[in-house]
Amino acid sequence: MASIFSKIAAGEIPSYKVAETDNCFAFLDINPVVRGHVLCIPKKEVDYIFDLDDDLYNDLQAFTHRVARAVKQVCPCRKVGMAVLGLEVPHAHIHLIPMQNEGDMNFHHHVKLTDEEFRTLADQLAKAFR
Repeated sequence: MASIFSKIAAGEIPSYKVAETDNCFAFLDINPVVRGHVLCIPKKEVDYIFDLDDDLYNDLQAFTHRVARAVKQVCPCRKVGMAVLGLEVPHAHIHLIPMQNEGDMNFHHHVKLTDEEFRTLADQLAKAFR
């Protein structure tokens, strides 16, 4: 059975898509810790990021780098934090989180955004990614 992230990348489950390449997909986290929280995934379903083959791992890192630049451009912040947790979904993913301080990487705190706020932010990020 495909993971929820595989279904999102395949378009079977709606998402707030930020960017896409042949091998990778980025979308807004629907339970963000801060505004601008993005998830970057390989389209190929692999549970553990360090089980990705070297080519896909490097492709995901380069893709994530480009997405992080878009996040920094759209979401005013001091830095964009990166975290790999991955215990809740069996699909490798990288969290990108705009930070004003290290406390912004608190995964026990969440902000609420409206559908319109999500759509507007996804559109802004997608434009900055291009």
